[in-house]
Amino acid sequence: MSEQKRILVTSALPYANGPLHLGHLAGAYLTADFYVRYKRLTGADVAFICGSDEHGVPITIAAEKEGVNPQDIVDRYHEKNKKVFEDFGISFDYYGRTSSRVHHETSQEFFTTLNEKGFFKKKTEQQLYDPKADMFLPDRYVKGTCPNCGFEEAYGDQCENCGTSLSPTELENPVSALTGEKPELKETEHWYMPLGDVQPKFEKWLDTRKNWKPNVMGQVKSWLKDGLADRAATRDLSWGVPVPLPEAKGKVLYVWFDAPIGYVSATKEWALQLGDADAWKKYWQDEQTQLYHFIGKDNIVFHCIMFPVVLMEHGDYVLPENVPANEFLNLEGKKLSTSRGWAVWLHEYLEDFEPDLLRYALGATLPETKDSDFSWKEFQARVNNELAAVLGNFVFRSLSFTSKFADGVVPELVDPAGTDVEALKAIDSQKEKITSSYEAFRFKEAIQESLQLARIGNKYFTETEPWKTRNDNPQACANSLHVSLQICAALSVLMEPILPDAMKTLRSQLGYTGKVDWDSVSDAMLSAGSAIHPGKVLFNKVEDEAIEAQIKRLEERAAVDTPVSDFPALKDNIEFDDFMKLDIRAGKILSAEKIEKSNKLLKLQVDLGIEKRTIVSGIAKHVDIDALKDQKVCVVANLAPKKLMGVESQGMILMAEDSEGNLKFAETEAEPGSTIT
Repeated sequence: MSEQKRILVTSALPYANGPLHLGHLAGAYLTADFYVRYKRLTGADVAFICGSDEHGVPITIAAEKEGVNPQDIVDRYHEKNKKVFEDFGISFDYYGRTSSRVHHETSQEFFTTLNEKGFFKKKTEQQLYDPKADMFLPDRYVKGTCPNCGFEEAYGDQCENCGTSLSPTELENPVSALTGEKPELKETEHWYMPLGDVQPKFEKWLDTRKNWKPNVMGQVKSWLKDGLADRAATRDLSWGVPVPLPEAKGKVLYVWFDAPIGYVSATKEWALQLGDADAWKKYWQDEQTQLYHFIGKDNIVFHCIMFPVVLMEHGDYVLPENVPANEFLNLEGKKLSTSRGWAVWLHEYLEDFEPDLLRYALGATLPETKDSDFSWKEFQARVNNELAAVLGNFVFRSLSFTSKFADGVVPELVDPAGTDVEALKAIDSQKEKITSSYEAFRFKEAIQESLQLARIGNKYFTETEPWKTRNDNPQACANSLHVSLQICAALSVLMEPILPDAMKTLRSQLGYTGKVDWDSVSDAMLSAGSAIHPGKVLFNKVEDEAIEAQIKRLEERAAVDTPVSDFPALKDNIEFDDFMKLDIRAGKILSAEKIEKSNKLLKLQVDLGIEKRTIVSGIAKHVDIDALKDQKVCVVANLAPKKLMGVESQGMILMAEDSEGNLKFAETEAEPGSTIT
């Protein structure tokens, strides 16, 4: 195989504030492991790095709920999640953590270098402050009324009722989630990354990236089209990496600044573990290294824009060659939701099934370029109809027949027929297709092409009928078994990235003692006369009862954790007079434009018949701005005006949220100005 560059692979650092679920595995870890295992088989120099993200508000919120310190939370879930990854065969070379001394030092070095280069902008801004708790409030520590839908329990970063992204100062009637007190605005100073200033330089680099997924590049281009804004690199918080400046007492690095640096610090710790403290530099500071980030789509902006900018401006590091991000995985037709109990926890899965089964079934339905869905029935079908009926059946037929009718040794191939030669040629042709799929990060395709070789083997075995030829043409029977066993041997390596446990078992049953690498895959991996050792069936079928138990557990948990309906519970009754205070009018949107420095707010000009109004609405992520002209709407017309991002909003557009969190207009055919009662 041609000489390859050194490869550094990272998977997104999972928050150490709870257990891992199906969506985690599908998003950033399974595909990375497929790729790493494949690359190792090709002989590439690969380092696979990950670890726990142990900073940020989710950690502190989890700690407060349990009445413990944040360190207690991260210590617990770091170890639990690390073990689950190991149990699923995710083959990290090192799994670090961002609360470590090395990480703190590395993150502070990054900040210091950038600061000394004059990269950051210092800004004084007003932020909500809780005088009773004596602290500035991060977004999740502020609750109030959503300016978009009126939900009274919205958080400072997002309304969980309508899904609108928010900032704490946009909330109406905000209160501290810590004390219940009304927060006050207080000046604070922070360091910002001026992403807009470096956008031209960044875009030139981005143009050099090849073969990025369209869903990834599309999202990046969308951010660039809107223009990059300054992004905070520091926060007022007690938990995190302290900002290494005397004037920054009480401030920490913003988690999305320090978390990706965790890849660097974990590689440093891995090098120390190897006994070569400088080994990390080969993977981060040598142009012969290719860097790949495996992430979910919610992390695209951080890994495709922010972290590359940090690396670029620091100047001493390689930049990502590719970021093959996945979309989201749904569960039984619904969005995964841990808060609603709609999730499959990985540690629970392992109580009932082998990890290889999920590696295969999930790999076959990955959300590579669009959201996909996992269902227990499909899991059962994949295991029974593909792993057991195709791959397992072919292996069992080949080995058991050889054991019974060829004295348990690989028969010699003599004067092969055309069908024998064609079947052997399939090994190389499928290997080529599988290689192409892995190199292009098309993992579902790699799985399909791998299984296709087993299908070819099954078809060949059936058509050559060794159960008949063993009596009337023993050499034809021997050839059939020889070819089938060679295909089994090839599969034991080609499917190694997907099914590491099962393929190790298969190689043992085949008595294969040769090299386990990509170059060894051929039509002559087994020597004639070598002994085979048939053993257990590779894959047992999953029974209906086992699947019904999983579905029942999922539904029971969701029933406990959520209302029966997918929609919010009805609010308390109000008096008729309260309703009559609302002046709801029919309107028509005349124009729409984005508000600068906001990715969710639109400035709408609305015709209310008797007058035209400016209304600010947080619907940018839910609508096509170019299709809004002449859209019929319902407007709360007597809502007190409120400034949002410097624009006075004179009313509220009424929206409805469906069960999947999508916003739809509450429409009316009445002419603008009509009263809606």
